[in-house]
Amino acid sequence: MLSREPAVAGIFYPENPKILQEQVDSFLSTTNEPALIPKALIVPHAGYIYSGAIAASAYQLLKPISHRLSRVVLLGPSHHVPLSGLAAPSATTFCTPLGDIPVDRDGISALLKLSLINIKDEAHQFEHSLEVQLPFLQQILDDFLLLPLVVGDAKPDQVAEVLRCAWGGDETLVVISSDLSHYHPYQEAQRLDQETTAMIEQLDGRITGSQACGCNAINGLLRLANNERMSIKTIGLKNSWDAITSSYTNGSSVNKNTGDRDRVVGYGAYAIY
Repeated sequence: MLSREPAVAGIFYPENPKILQEQVDSFLSTTNEPALIPKALIVPHAGYIYSGAIAASAYQLLKPISHRLSRVVLLGPSHHVPLSGLAAPSATTFCTPLGDIPVDRDGISALLKLSLINIKDEAHQFEHSLEVQLPFLQQILDDFLLLPLVVGDAKPDQVAEVLRCAWGGDETLVVISSDLSHYHPYQEAQRLDQETTAMIEQLDGRITGSQACGCNAINGLLRLANNERMSIKTIGLKNSWDAITSSYTNGSSVNKNTGDRDRVVGYGAYAIY
């Protein structure tokens, strides 16, 4: 596989490059001067009408350092393929409607020395958890290398070791892609996601799959952050019903009936320093 082509363009985000660029730019238009510069982010991966604004609230923290970031290590859960360990692609580029992103083949070659990581293109072919992050990265950063990994069954210490090997220096950003709770009634989802957020803020790497689909990647990052005495801050916390009602109230063309208050999905954005 020389290029990994978009799988969810036109579904999770606009397929038209101009419309996609305008939408991402509108999400990123809010500017808050960060007190600290993040080394890593945890961001959601739903359709942009649901989680785009929350994801952007974390990505916009990168504006002051966008010129220096030339490498992104991106981890997300496997939604389509049973997977033991972590899967790297054989592709040399990842494509989106906004253009092609070169893959960090040297970085992947170094990680393949770890027994936990293998080349498995089928894990990447239809995986949206990584793909939906790419237009944000393309708009906020200059040219960068991408090191994409799909995370399957792996223990926190194992993922932490992968991250440690890929950590890099000031040129490298780490992004963990994960949604929070799935398909609970609104108030129950709020309670569950607040509990998960409290665990994340405490660097408690015991998040379960019922709390976050990307729990294995999150737990690995939290384990590493705890060992390195890093800190974490919640940037935003909402769910699919919040997003739909907010879009409807703000005059968006989104139909309020698109959402279901009895079956919401949680979205959180977090920055690690």
